[in-house]
Amino acid sequence: LALNPWDVVLCVSGTIISCENAIVVVVIFYTLAFRAPMFLLIGSLATADLLAGLGLILHFAFVYFIPSEAVSLLTVGLLVTSFTASVSSLLTITIDRYLSLYNALTYYSERTVTRTYIMLILTWGASICYGLLPIMGWNCLKEPSACSIVKPLTKNHLIILSVSFFMVFAVMLQLYVQICKIVCRHAHQIAVQRHFLASSHYVTTRKGIATLAVILGTFASCWLPFAIYCLLGDYSYPALYTYVTLLPATYNSMINPVIYAFRNQEIQKVLWTVCCGCFSATMPFRSRSPSDV
Repeated sequence: LALNPWDVVLCVSGTIISCENAIVVVVIFYTLAFRAPMFLLIGSLATADLLAGLGLILHFAFVYFIPSEAVSLLTVGLLVTSFTASVSSLLTITIDRYLSLYNALTYYSERTVTRTYIMLILTWGASICYGLLPIMGWNCLKEPSACSIVKPLTKNHLIILSVSFFMVFAVMLQLYVQICKIVCRHAHQIAVQRHFLASSHYVTTRKGIATLAVILGTFASCWLPFAIYCLLGDYSYPALYTYVTLLPATYNSMINPVIYAFRNQEIQKVLWTVCCGCFSATMPFRSRSPSDV
């Protein structure tokens, strides 16, 4: 096959994504202090994005060096699983943040740990099921007219994925609106109790809302174009449209480590100690709320 520049860009993106998220996975896995629910969810997100990056690399390698229908189904199934798990992990992190504010007094309990494991099981169980559909026969290899903009996925399969995404996005939007209300209420209460000036309350509230807006805005700008095109596009459309909308979606996996991991002070401490050559898997940390992450 003639080398497609867009495939090269996706492969390079996959390499960057893999390197970034591999660092996060290794840090969380080897640091015993990172066993709190919020770090487990961040680890789940990093694992999903790591698999997405590896899937992009493998897809490029197999398309150009080992072309095979069976291998193509495996790599596409891996990408579907990983990207679905990535989006679902973002939802679980949002739910965890909301509950840490809504049920602040009971958040640090055994119930939270159990709920976290349940969310992880549901996230990866559903993602694996979605990814297995092409391998189990739900593909368009024998019926090209049923293909979607992403071959060999069928149009119906991609519609289900897109509708699922919009449902996740709607829930995340609603939760972040509720988080904003709670943050504003807490900031106002603290300002009243400590006799802060109204300007201080305004600055604190604006900073919190701006952070949430960046998080949700980044997610929406990366995934919405591709999700909308999946519903409106057809297999007969130029492949350029697919690449133009798919590439920003991959960037979400590149940005996630920066937003959810590298910005975390505890993870920053571990990374600095690793760079200094004094890594300790049992180093103590100050317990933080997920809403601070």
